[in-house]
Amino acid sequence: MIFPLRTALAASQKFRVLLAMAAVDSFYLLYREIARSCNCYMEALALVGAWYTARKSITIICDFYSLIRLHFIPRLVSRADLIKQYGRWAVVSGATDGIGKAYAEELASRGLNIVLISQNEDKLHKLSKTLAETYKVETEIIVADFSNGRGIYLLIREALQDRDIGILVNNVGVFYPYPQYFTQVSEDKLWDIIDVNIAAASLMVHIVLPGMVARRKGAIVNISSGSCCKPTPQMTAYSASKAYLDHFSRALQYEYASKGIFVQSLIPFSVATNSKACSSFLHGCSWLVPSPKVYAHHAIATLGISKRTTGYWFHSIQFLFAQYMPEWLWAWGANIINNSLRHEALSHRL
Repeated sequence: MIFPLRTALAASQKFRVLLAMAAVDSFYLLYREIARSCNCYMEALALVGAWYTARKSITIICDFYSLIRLHFIPRLVSRADLIKQYGRWAVVSGATDGIGKAYAEELASRGLNIVLISQNEDKLHKLSKTLAETYKVETEIIVADFSNGRGIYLLIREALQDRDIGILVNNVGVFYPYPQYFTQVSEDKLWDIIDVNIAAASLMVHIVLPGMVARRKGAIVNISSGSCCKPTPQMTAYSASKAYLDHFSRALQYEYASKGIFVQSLIPFSVATNSKACSSFLHGCSWLVPSPKVYAHHAIATLGISKRTTGYWFHSIQFLFAQYMPEWLWAWGANIINNSLRHEALSHRL
């Protein structure tokens, strides 16, 4: 009985060894399959990463090519004939200061007759006389305060009804006295932002666009702001109103491009105007914060070329960074900058 027992024990041990070897083989095969699968996943992830990198690289290259094509190549060729392209008369709102005044001067320098609209009659007469004497063009003035609401538009419509308006520049706008939290903004200022920044451009387009469509040519320039790129704290209502202008312009372009109308959303960042809350440091950087004259000279060269542009080469670089920047980072940076601007403005009031 001892011999069979020993035989059985030996057989049992051999079976356990074979079972262990089989388990090792199974684990080895499983490991190979997992490794093969992981290699497939790693290769797939590598392909995705390579595709993403290539796509972003191509996008950045195209963006910088567009920047060069838009802001530098036009300087190497002759200026466009805006009268032939769009018409003889241009209308500029907010024309007595800042970008509006400089843009009106640029248009006049190219031979266009100008209708100037602003609330300051003395400045209107002075600018009208300067343009007429300097550039030998016809000028007209319309005294209108866009913050007064819809009542002013009947006057404007009557004044423009006999004019073949080729270019409309919607520049009029209001800004906070300095960056503020929303509840600190007065109700009057909020209504001004709605009436001037939003309603004025909408109704001015509504007045001149039918004539442009009838002639199948014309250009509309709506001047927005770099703050429209992303939600901008402490400039909440202002940036939202400028975002409206940007979307309004882009939608109009889709609606009326087939009818010969060119609509441009112009998105300047900081420009050294009196109405802009801008730190003394920024005013010292002329390449970063151009004068209205320099800005308008660059911006008018993009008319008819780009439907949505900052108008100035360095602002286009800022816009590219803003496009690729996460929203939280934009808001964080805007808070820091606007806090600094607010403190500087308040300190000057003391």
